[in-house]
Amino acid sequence: MTDFNSVWRRSTVAELSWLGPRGPVGLPVVPLELDGMPCAALPYLHLDTVDSLVTERVAVSVTDTRTLGEDATAVAATGRVSVRHDLDGTIFTDKLLEQEIVKHPPTRLRAEGLLARRENWWWVPRVLITVVEIESAVPVPARSRAEDALLVRRDGIRPCVEVVTAREWPVRPAQRIDVLPRDGGLLDGDGSRVYVYGHRHSPDFERWEPWYRGGSLYGETFTVSDGSGEPGLELEPFGIVGRIRNHRAVERSCRAGIGAVERRSGSPR
Repeated sequence: MTDFNSVWRRSTVAELSWLGPRGPVGLPVVPLELDGMPCAALPYLHLDTVDSLVTERVAVSVTDTRTLGEDATAVAATGRVSVRHDLDGTIFTDKLLEQEIVKHPPTRLRAEGLLARRENWWWVPRVLITVVEIESAVPVPARSRAEDALLVRRDGIRPCVEVVTAREWPVRPAQRIDVLPRDGGLLDGDGSRVYVYGHRHSPDFERWEPWYRGGSLYGETFTVSDGSGEPGLELEPFGIVGRIRNHRAVERSCRAGIGAVERRSGSPR
């Protein structure tokens, strides 16, 4: 089996994919380890997406060539998952914060010290998604071009992740796209819904923008039904005004997610 854990441990960006009630879905994450197991600690701005994680299996992958290094191989794994709401941030602070500070500059700014954590308290509560058992792991092609993406589809009860590319990724519904697997094989889609996504970031990670296309895959042809964002190369950092606006937007989204979960549990902050 491919040594997935060591690749995950060394990487700064990764992907988490699963089969939601309305079809496959995925998002980029910071790869962490909780008690030796692969973990993603998602801020509550992602609550709406995380709410679709209702199955017990996920796919985790490290495919961005910029995080792999020259001697590393991209890899994807599937396994059983545990989802836990760490609303007071105790587990995150005790076991994951130091890892994320090293890998993710925004966390260094918002939560490295006690005063920063008090001021940015909304950044500390997390949804902890932990892969408690890896069932399979395989090498996959790395995403090395702007047009490269992950394609997520159903394989029985598990999500299957493949690295694909296309000449372009139009977002308009009903557009048809010829999709090519980066491993040189065939997709042989059966018309079921698939989810294609990628992500790019600025050097300081203040901007970390995913893009996606949802639709159906028949043979090697993908028909778009929905999508947002655009693929591209590395993003430019925000200016001063942009950083302030982004910080406030992230704060609002995190606070809204935390409030929603607290209302569910009947214990508002």
